[in-house]
Amino acid sequence: MSIKVENITKLYGAQKALDAVSFEIKSGEIIGFLGPNGAGKSTLMKILTCYIPQTSGKAWVCGFDVQEQALEVRKQVGYLPEHNPLYLDMYVKEYLEFIGGLHHIANKTKQVAEMIERVGLQIEQNKKIGALSKGYRQRVGLAQALIHNPKVLILDEPTSGLDPNQLEEIRNLIKETGKEKTVMLSTHIMQEVEAVCDRVIIINKGVLAANDDTQHLRQSTKQKQILRVEFDKETSKNSLKNIEGVLEVQHIEGFSWFIITEIETDARKDIFNYAVKHQLSVLGIQKEEQKLEDIFKQLTKK
Repeated sequence: MSIKVENITKLYGAQKALDAVSFEIKSGEIIGFLGPNGAGKSTLMKILTCYIPQTSGKAWVCGFDVQEQALEVRKQVGYLPEHNPLYLDMYVKEYLEFIGGLHHIANKTKQVAEMIERVGLQIEQNKKIGALSKGYRQRVGLAQALIHNPKVLILDEPTSGLDPNQLEEIRNLIKETGKEKTVMLSTHIMQEVEAVCDRVIIINKGVLAANDDTQHLRQSTKQKQILRVEFDKETSKNSLKNIEGVLEVQHIEGFSWFIITEIETDARKDIFNYAVKHQLSVLGIQKEEQKLEDIFKQLTKK
């Protein structure tokens, strides 16, 4: 077991940031760690990386207690915090050699060269960090988190502020890293979780709200059915709402609509009857998969 969290509670004065949170993460998993702003995600990550202590409960990383064996935990963990703390006046290569020295890495020069190639910093390695774009700074942050070859990688909003090309590159790097390491990834980008993660853990107001893979989550939280329907000409939203069993109607574009019904309702026959009555042709009708974003809203809404 790479990470084990058992009844972790964290108090800031009278405020309870985490409330008896428990979960386990197996070796080699990529976990999406989700929650609204202020849910306690960063607090738990800081506890797992030994930056702050918990108020009560226990946590282990690679079998080492985060309070009793903090030095050993730090050897096992690579951490990229949300606000990437870099020395902007240092050159990329110089900075990574400095971080390598802190970890007492053997063959430091070789390891730095390999890490620069791995995260795609070859062109930028002789620049000052302060002169880099946000995307390349994130690569430097990932390089410093990986340079000592940790077994666990903890990433807090690693793709925040990146453009689409940079997003894809960093996601691919995370997926490649996940083939040989355990990755705990905090993000607000649901498409990222669906593209990269094996499982999701959701916390809300300091309490565990979900811990499952996305497919099981969809099944367990599924309350409505979404049909995407395309007609051959215009019709009205209010008119579509009058179809029996329809809860909600959303216009997509052109003559296409989302028609939302209860999960046990099969409205397809009624939709075809509606089309005949209004002299419409149904060009297409298909079920839409419930999005992780919708599940997140269900589990974290007030």
